[in-house]
Amino acid sequence: MLSTVPAAASVLLARTPARAAAQPGPTAGWLAPFQTDVQRLIDASVGSTAAWDRLAELCDTFGGRLTGSRNLELASDWAADTMRKDGLEQVRLQKTLGPRWVRGAESLEIVTPVPSPLVMLGLGGSIATPEAGVTAPLVVVRSFDELNTRSSEIPGTIVLFDVPYTGYGPTVAYRANGAINAARHGAVAVLVRSVGPMGLRTPHTGGMSYLQGTPRIPAAAIPIEDAQRLARLVARRVPVTLRLRMSAQTLPDVESANVIGEIVGREHPEEIVLVGGHFDSWDPAGGASDDGVGCIVTWEAARLMKVLGLRPRRTVRVVLFTNEENGLRGALAYRDAYIESASKHVLALESDIGVFEPMRLGFSGNDRARQMMAEAVDLLRPLGFPPLGPGGGGADIGPIAQVGQVPAMALAGDPTKYFQIHHSPADTVERIDPKEMAKAAAGIAVVSWIAAEMDTPLPR
Repeated sequence: MLSTVPAAASVLLARTPARAAAQPGPTAGWLAPFQTDVQRLIDASVGSTAAWDRLAELCDTFGGRLTGSRNLELASDWAADTMRKDGLEQVRLQKTLGPRWVRGAESLEIVTPVPSPLVMLGLGGSIATPEAGVTAPLVVVRSFDELNTRSSEIPGTIVLFDVPYTGYGPTVAYRANGAINAARHGAVAVLVRSVGPMGLRTPHTGGMSYLQGTPRIPAAAIPIEDAQRLARLVARRVPVTLRLRMSAQTLPDVESANVIGEIVGREHPEEIVLVGGHFDSWDPAGGASDDGVGCIVTWEAARLMKVLGLRPRRTVRVVLFTNEENGLRGALAYRDAYIESASKHVLALESDIGVFEPMRLGFSGNDRARQMMAEAVDLLRPLGFPPLGPGGGGADIGPIAQVGQVPAMALAGDPTKYFQIHHSPADTVERIDPKEMAKAAAGIAVVSWIAAEMDTPLPR
C-alpha cells in the first residue's frame, strides 16, 4: 500500500479537489510486488516538467499538424528521432495515405445593415466559394426541426445553426451534417455556431460531411458571440446580408504515417500494451490539448520506464496515430498491419480528452479485468485520481481493440475545459498546466507498467 505521498506529489494534491484526494484502502495482495516500481514512476513524473517541455517544443516548432501538411510530416520525423534519443526501441514510421484538405484564405462579413467583419473558420473538408464569395441573406435556425419547418424560407440564403452547446455528442451533429441538411432546402452556404462552451470569441473548426446526390455548399464555424449577435439582429427583424469567402481545396491523398516506438518485453515481447493518442491536429493552433498532450503523456509513460531501467515482461508500444481528425486512416492502418496479432494486445489505452483537472481513468472490458485495473488505479488515489470509471477506449485504439477483443482504457480530463478550446486558435500549450501533465503521465505509466508486468495477461 502507498502509505505516504511523495514530496513532489504533494504539489499536485494541493491543486486537487478534496473529494478526489481520498486516501486508498488496503492494496490488493497481487499488487504488492509492484509497489516499489509504482512509487518510482510516480516520483519521477511528478517531480519533472519534462512532459510539458516536450509538448511546448512540439507545438512551438511545428504548429498545427493537419493531415497531409508539411507540418505533420516534419513533426513525425522529429518524434521518431526523439524517441530514438530517448532509447525507445524498434522506432518506425508506419506509412499510410491520408487526405489533404487545404484551408486557404477565408473571411466572413456583414454586408447589411452595416459592414462589419466577423470571426470564422472554414470547416474541414468544405468546398470553396466562388472567387467573389457568396453574398446572401441570413436565416437563423436553432435545430434541424426548425430548418425543416421553415423550408420555404431557405432557398438562396446562408443558414446559421445557432444551436446552444449541450454536450459534444448532441451538438456536433450540426457541424457534421449542417451542410447536408441546409443544402437540401436550397441554402447556398452554412454557418455553425462553434461546438463548445463560451470562449473568448474563438471559432471552433472540425470535420464536416457531404452526401452524394445533395448539393455541396461551403461551410464555416463562427464564435458563439458572433452567432448570438446575428441571432439578435434577426430577432429584431433587421434584414442581414452576409458575404462568405473561402478558397479551400481538397487535393489528392498524400503519404502520412503513424509514429511507433517500443520498450520490448523481456519475456513476452509478442504481447503488447498499446498506449497513444493522435498526432495530427486542426490547423488554427498548435493542437496542444487535441491531441498533442495525449501523445506526449503516453510517450512520457514509456520514457519514464526507460529512464528508470524498467523493462516489463510484455512490450509497451507507443503509437502516435495520424489522421484521427478527418479520416482515421492511421487507426485503420494500424489495425490492418497488426490484425493477425490483434489478440496479442493485452491492453490498449488512449488519451484524447485532454488532461484538465479533474481527470480520470476509464475502462472497458470484462468484470474480472475491470476489478484488477480498478485495484491498480487505486494506487493513484494519493495523486487525486478517483476510482476507475467506465468509458475506456477511443477512436484510434478502437479498430484494433474491436478485432482483438482487447481490454481498453482512456485517460480523460474535464470535458468542459477541453471543449472550450477544442479545434480553436486557443488550443495552445499555455492552457495546459505542467503539473496536470505530470500527473497524467504518472497515471498512464503506472497502469501500463502493471498491465505489462503482471504474471498473466488481463482476462478478456
